[in-house]
Amino acid sequence: MAAIIIITTLDFMAKNENQNEKTFSPFRERLYEIIFEADSPLGKAFDVILLVFILFSVISVMLETVPNLNAKYGALFKGLEWVFTVFFTLEYFTRIYTVHSPKKYMTSFFGIVDLLSILPTYIGLLLYGTHSLMVIRALRLLRVFRIFKLGGFLFEGQIIIKALKESRNKITVFMFFILIIVSIFGSIMYLIEGAAGNEAFDSIPRSVYWAVVTLTTVGYGDISPISPLGQFIAAIIMILGYSVIAVPTGIVSSEVTRAYRRKKQKEIINTQLCSHCMDDEHHFKAKFCKTCGNKMHPLDH
Repeated sequence: MAAIIIITTLDFMAKNENQNEKTFSPFRERLYEIIFEADSPLGKAFDVILLVFILFSVISVMLETVPNLNAKYGALFKGLEWVFTVFFTLEYFTRIYTVHSPKKYMTSFFGIVDLLSILPTYIGLLLYGTHSLMVIRALRLLRVFRIFKLGGFLFEGQIIIKALKESRNKITVFMFFILIIVSIFGSIMYLIEGAAGNEAFDSIPRSVYWAVVTLTTVGYGDISPISPLGQFIAAIIMILGYSVIAVPTGIVSSEVTRAYRRKKQKEIINTQLCSHCMDDEHHFKAKFCKTCGNKMHPLDH
C-alpha cells in the first residue's frame, strides 16, 4: 500500500512539475492559500483544525500503548488511527496538487514530515508494531508558529539557527578536542584500573565510555575506579567536566549576540509560502518571492 502511494505520488509529481502559474485555476490557487497560508480567516481555521487532528492523533497513539486502555478500547484506537491517517493522506495529496512544484514540497522539511506521518499505518499492514511511529505527527505541531503569526518567535528562531551555523567550526574543533581527551583518559584508566584488578575497565572502548559519562557529569555509576590513582584521575575529569560545559555555551552565546546585532533591524514577515520554491519568511508587502522571483499570492485582510 505504501509503495503504491509513493509511486502514484511520484507519477503525479512528474506530470505537474512543468506546470506554471498560468495553468492553475482560481479555485486551485485559492485552495493553496487556505492550505499553505494562515493570513486569511479560512487559512487560519484550516490550520487550527489540522493542529487539533494532529494533537488528538498523537494522544491516541500514546494511549494505545497503555496495556489496560488498549485491552479495553483497542478497537476504538484502531478505528481512530485509520480516520486520522485517511484525513492526513488526503491532506498530503491535496498539498501536492496545489503547489506549482510538487518536488519542492515533497523534499522540504514539512513535506517529509507529512509523508512520514502517514506511512507507518500503511506499513503496519505488512509489519507489526510500526504504527507507534505515528508520534512523528507531533513534529507537525511546529506549524503553530505560522498559524498564530508568532513573528517574534520566528525571528528568535532565525537568530539561534544563524548562531549555530556561524559557530559550527568552533564547535567542531571543540568536539574533536573532547574526543581526544576522553580517548587519552580512557586509555590511561584502562591501564591503571586493569593493573588494579578492576574488571569493569576490561577494554579501552569501555574505559572511553566511562570517560565520556564522567566528563559530561552524567555519572551512571555502572563503572567506577577502585584504585587511589584512578579515583584521583576521575576527580580531575569531573572537575574538568564543569569547565567543558561552559565552552560551547560561551561560543554559541557569543554568536547569538553577534547575530542579533546584525539582524536587529528586522523586517515584518508574514506566513506566506511560495508555491514554486516553498520558501517562507517574506516581507509583509512582498509581491514576489525573495528566492525564486515568482509572483506571490495577494494577502487577504
